[in-house]
Amino acid sequence: MDEIFGQRDHAVRFDWGLSGALAAAADVCVVVDVLSFSTSVTIAVERGMRVFPFAWNDARAASYAADLDAVLAVGRLEATCAGAVPAPSLSPAGLMECEPVSRLVLPSPNGSTISTALQATGATVLAGCLRNASAVGRQLARHLRDGRSVAVVAAGERWHHDDSLRPALEDHLGAGAVLSALVRLGHGGDLSPEARAAVALWDATADQLVPTLHACVGGRELTAKGFSADVDVAADLDACHEIPVLDRGAFTKSRT
Repeated sequence: MDEIFGQRDHAVRFDWGLSGALAAAADVCVVVDVLSFSTSVTIAVERGMRVFPFAWNDARAASYAADLDAVLAVGRLEATCAGAVPAPSLSPAGLMECEPVSRLVLPSPNGSTISTALQATGATVLAGCLRNASAVGRQLARHLRDGRSVAVVAAGERWHHDDSLRPALEDHLGAGAVLSALVRLGHGGDLSPEARAAVALWDATADQLVPTLHACVGGRELTAKGFSADVDVAADLDACHEIPVLDRGAFTKSRT
């Protein structure tokens, strides 16, 4: 049954959340958390930062950052307090404007948790988003030519009342954009039905990407909190060519 639930008859797989990521059990896994973990990681790495993912945003995160001699990302609201010096945060727009730091701890209950769990399996872990979708697709194509399986994992969000997975449209679209790049590169026949469906969703939505991202639940949530700029930054398709890879606990620029 593992082969069925893990889509292992197919070299290219798509699934949701931590359980789906582990079920796919691919050699190379792309974590997609558009609003905003993987977008933030991509921007930070592009600006020369090493990003250490961390699952909890509490005293444990501060202790972890201290142990690494790293800067702990602050909350979006804290970063925008009146008189505050722009500081690294989970805000993609904020990360584009703040002073870069060499080592950044970025707490995230979804993207960080999935990334860390996948690295523990021995998989190569990449951060993918709309901003680097085509670049990630090109790298995945190279892995496929080398005989490696790949999985694109939509991180999703969490329902507040029971902490269960809430599928998020922005992550489905981000995954579809990466997988669509693989199709353009001639790997359409390698995709599982789940991966093909993500491509179909992307193809049906790509020409309305910005308004769709603003109108979806995740976009509306950020806008209501005053962070509509984060949605615009996340929706900037293929603005970046960097591919963050998780190496010894930190996302850095890929060398391949």
